[in-house]
This record gives sequence, structure tokens and C-alpha cells, in this order.
Amino acid sequence: MDSSVKNQIRTIVGKEHCSDRKEDLFLYSYDAMNRRYLPDMVAHPSSAQEISRLINLANEKLFAIVPRGAGTGLTGGSLAVDGGLVITTSRMNRILEIDPENQTAWVEAGVFNGDLQSAAAAHGLFFPPDPASMDFSTLGGNAAENAGGARAVKYGVTRDYVMALEVVMPTGEIVHTGSAAIKSVTGYDLTRLIVGSEGTLGVITRLCLKLIPIPEAVGTMLAAFPEINTAAKAVAMIMSSRVTPSTLEFMDRTAVECVKEYLQDDIPPDVAALLLIEVDGSPSVVEADSKVLEKKCLEAGARYVQSARESEEREALWTARRSLSPAIMKIRPLKINEDVAVPRMKIPDLITGIEELARKHRLTIVNFGHAGDGNVHVNFLLDPEDKEEVSRADHCVKELFQLVIALGGTLSGEHGIGIAKAPYLDIELESSATDVMKKIKHALDPNNILNPHKTFDYDKTSLERELSPHNG
Repeated sequence: MDSSVKNQIRTIVGKEHCSDRKEDLFLYSYDAMNRRYLPDMVAHPSSAQEISRLINLANEKLFAIVPRGAGTGLTGGSLAVDGGLVITTSRMNRILEIDPENQTAWVEAGVFNGDLQSAAAAHGLFFPPDPASMDFSTLGGNAAENAGGARAVKYGVTRDYVMALEVVMPTGEIVHTGSAAIKSVTGYDLTRLIVGSEGTLGVITRLCLKLIPIPEAVGTMLAAFPEINTAAKAVAMIMSSRVTPSTLEFMDRTAVECVKEYLQDDIPPDVAALLLIEVDGSPSVVEADSKVLEKKCLEAGARYVQSARESEEREALWTARRSLSPAIMKIRPLKINEDVAVPRMKIPDLITGIEELARKHRLTIVNFGHAGDGNVHVNFLLDPEDKEEVSRADHCVKELFQLVIALGGTLSGEHGIGIAKAPYLDIELESSATDVMKKIKHALDPNNILNPHKTFDYDKTSLERELSPHNG
């Protein structure tokens, strides 16, 4: 990117809202995947119109544009693997409207998920998608990655709550998709095409989101199991009952050890796994459903089932759960985090298979996640200085994906593909399916300027461009 292009970018967004200083670029060179690629410039536009002008310039001068929310993604979706311009939504952070009667909200893409939760709660409403990063991830990013969360088992994922979008397309047009009406079948469903496209088909600038009433009551239980497989069996029994929990979270013993300071009661040393379970609804429904699920856990072999007695205890349990991902890095400094998903009844087979892989490859693997929807976070904990161990983990990851597909599952339940899983995409998708995706991408982005080298567009040479202590 030459100086004349940078000057044009400064003219579009204002020189105070962009930078090519190396210390600023470094801040936008990584996300939660923790790999580093230096962009040529970063800009903070304030509107769809400014983004449109930037994209038009990119098509004219042929440089990459990489959209970025808060950089909380775990698969490298916001990394500038081919350099170019990173554009953030940090200045588009207004909640434009909450309509309590129609139970909808209009927001700009840079609004934090948690801020919308707080604003909606004032009207007795809530936005169900609740990724662990909800306090610091943006709604635009949540939509681009089709984020899930603990409540997905009952309420679904982000896609299920996006009613309409304002999007800047890869050729610069500003397009409005969907409708604020509950029912709308006019034309192709462009909203669903954009949601989950990981910033490769358009830059989301505004969203109309569906809200629902806050449940009257919530019941929270913690069930402890002597073996991982008995916990997996309990998940299968719960999900085949007539009660759908609002959350059903799984933690193995190692995961519990990492966050035990958040838990108010000591966990006995012979407990191998925990299930964090919630039900919601009217008080009478919560009481009845809690009894059903407690019985299922005990029948599966739980040592005990304990209800959260006070709201502070419930909050402590959730703080522990949401702290898991960073906390397990206490064990080893390098983490490879996979978010595979299988049909719920296959969870016992998945857990058994992961244990076999850990023994075969002599690796430390910590498992936790959203067991209720079959989405298990499989964390390989490594010493980055031990190259032999890292190599064994690479082989193990591929075998994990092969296991998951054999069980009828998928590579990613909620993190997306980005660059992390792109090398493995053909394990799940037929070439005919990726060919269709490539045709859609080329039709909408003929110059491949918007977030290139993500998902099916994997570029092996990107490894050579990654920053390291030697070339960074």
C-alpha cells in the first residue's frame, strides 16, 4: 500500500481516525487466536458510507480490507494475513432503538453484546445469544461469526435473532436485507447468507435483532460425577427427557481445577466432571423441571446434585464457567482450542475418543463446553518450546476432526473456520459444496478484496508472512 493510497484513506475517515504507525498496527495484528499478521493500515470509519468509499478504493487499488469487531475471535477471522487495511466498527457503537412492543432492537455493529443485554433488561427483555466474550465482543462480530453461547441449547444462536441488516458489499454497495417484521419471505434470504460468512461477503454496519421476554425464574444446579463418561451419559439422558434446559455446560476435572477459586464449595478429589445446568420459565415450571433433571443426573451416576442457593452463588458458578478458556492456560502456555460439535447422543463416544487420542499422542487435553447442543471445546495444552509435542498435537487435531466427522458432527460449533480450521475444511465438506461457496464469493467479490484467505480460501504461504520474534 503506497503513500498516495494511505492519504486517500486519511481523507475518507479523517487522519485522526486511522494510522499506519507500527505500534498501532501491532495492536491490530492479532486476535484471540494469538497469531500475528501486520496490516498496512488501520482505520476506524464512522458510517456505512465511509466504509463504502474505502471498499471502492480497495477495488480500484487492489488491496485487502479486513473487517474487525473487538478482536475476540478464536480462529483468526480478523487477521490481515495478506496485509491491507483493517477497518474496525469501534466508532459505530450506538444502540439506535429498543422497541419493547415489537420486541426488537436496532443497533450499530460496534455495540457490545453485554451493553445490549443491559439495555434490553431495562424493558424486561433479553437477547439470548451469550458467547463467553459477551461483555467485550461486538454484535457485528457475533453476527459475522454466527456466535453461540451457553443458552444455545434452548434458544439457538445469533442467526436465529438477526432479522435485518445494513451491509456494505465487497463492491461498495450499501444493501439492506431482511425486515423488522416477524415474517418475511421476500426474495432470497440475504440476511442468512451474510450471518456466519466471517466478513468475507460484506461488512455489517447495522442490525435489527429479535428480543424475547426475560424468564420469570431460573433454577441452577451443579451435578458432580465420578467419571467423565457418566457425565456424558447424563447429558444424553437429560436431552432425551421432555425437559429442555436453558443451559447444560460440561467441565472435566482439569477444567474445574483451573477455576476452583471461583467456586464457593470444595469439589471432592474423586469428582471427574461437572455439569452446570439451568432451567427457566415460571416458578412452578422451574421447580418441576429441576426435579426431573436432578433425577436424571442421579440415575446416570452423579455423586450429588447441588442447587445454587443464592444469586451470588449462581453468579460465581457462571463467572467460573466464563473464565475457563483463559484460566486453563495456567497449565501450559500454549493452547489449541477446537470447538467441535456432534449430535448430542454421540457425546459419550466423542469423550471416549478424545481420551484415547490423548493417551495415543501423550497430550494434555482439557474438555468443557456446551454439552446440551453437542458443542465441546477440546483444548490441547502445550509447551511451545517443545516442538515434538506441538507436532504430536497437530497430528492429533486432524484425528480429532476425523473422529468428529465419523460421529456425524462438524468442525466448528460456534467459533467459525477463519484460518485455524481452513486446512481441514475438506474433511467435512465435499468439493462440490466448496465450489458453490467459491462461486458465491467470486460473484459478490470479483477482486477478492474482502477478508481474503479465510474459510475455503486457505493460503499455505500465509505461514511465511506471520510475525515472529525474528521478523516482527
